[in-house]
Amino acid sequence: NFWFALGVGGILTTLSQTNGRYQYDYATVPFLAEAFKLLVSSVFLWRECQSSTPSRMTTEWKSIRLYLIPSIIYLIHNNVQFATLMYVDTSTYQIMGNLKIVTTGILFRLFLRRKLSNLQWMAIVLLAVGTTTSQVKGCGEASCESFFSSPIPGYMLGILSACLSALAGVYTEYLMKKNNDSLYWQNVQLYTFGAIFNMARLVLDDFRGGFEKGPWWQRLFNGYSTMTWMVVLNLGSTGLLVSWLMKYADNIVKVYSTSMAMLLTMLFLGIIICMMSLHMYFAPPSKLVDLPLTVKTAPESVTEVSVDRRTDS
Repeated sequence: NFWFALGVGGILTTLSQTNGRYQYDYATVPFLAEAFKLLVSSVFLWRECQSSTPSRMTTEWKSIRLYLIPSIIYLIHNNVQFATLMYVDTSTYQIMGNLKIVTTGILFRLFLRRKLSNLQWMAIVLLAVGTTTSQVKGCGEASCESFFSSPIPGYMLGILSACLSALAGVYTEYLMKKNNDSLYWQNVQLYTFGAIFNMARLVLDDFRGGFEKGPWWQRLFNGYSTMTWMVVLNLGSTGLLVSWLMKYADNIVKVYSTSMAMLLTMLFLGIIICMMSLHMYFAPPSKLVDLPLTVKTAPESVTEVSVDRRTDS
């Protein structure tokens, strides 16, 4: 389920576009996803509190304030990501994004004091190389040329983005395993700050735009479709699964899950496209396109004209 949720996210986001454009404010999607995660975690926490075994919850401010840090890191990461895409194209950014596999391993060792063997380090590097080669279409194509022709600030920002992504994941794992608090209580703290920071971004966008489109809460659902809601639900459910993974597994497992999700998505998407192509090529045209019905019309009446043929005597 985790692999499916991660892999299908990019497809749903692309399908939510109309004529290659977003008809909705895409900044509202992370806010609604954070609100969805907060709601689900609150319900589970309430049910856990109603059980016979009381939930462990640390309510001291010095512990709660630590959950501010991941929200700040993700906020900076989003701005760095936007700045990176100003210098490089999407394919180059995706290739550089594989650096977070290696940076996650490095920060995993430095901050969490988890020792990795030489064989495990080789496996992590091999995973980064494998995911990168699966995204490169060929050195003779334009994608490879654009990768090597990007300006230096784009590479620097791409490396910074990978480091921030890994840092946020490692720090979140540290918080989840810091004590024996309930997972749902930890999620409530994490997603509360996440919703606050995303709401602050919407308010800031309103001030930048001079409130031309009205306040953010009045246009929150403008342009939303069924596919857009699926993007929100997928993003929210993925976040809940990641928090569970951070609590009971680690970041390395998350890195492998993300990479496998990408590869499986490419595999199954390729199979689906090939099957659609096969069906479109060999299926009768009448089953693919609604052709207008051909109506047989009666032949027009032919007027007989008598011609007198006179022979010369």
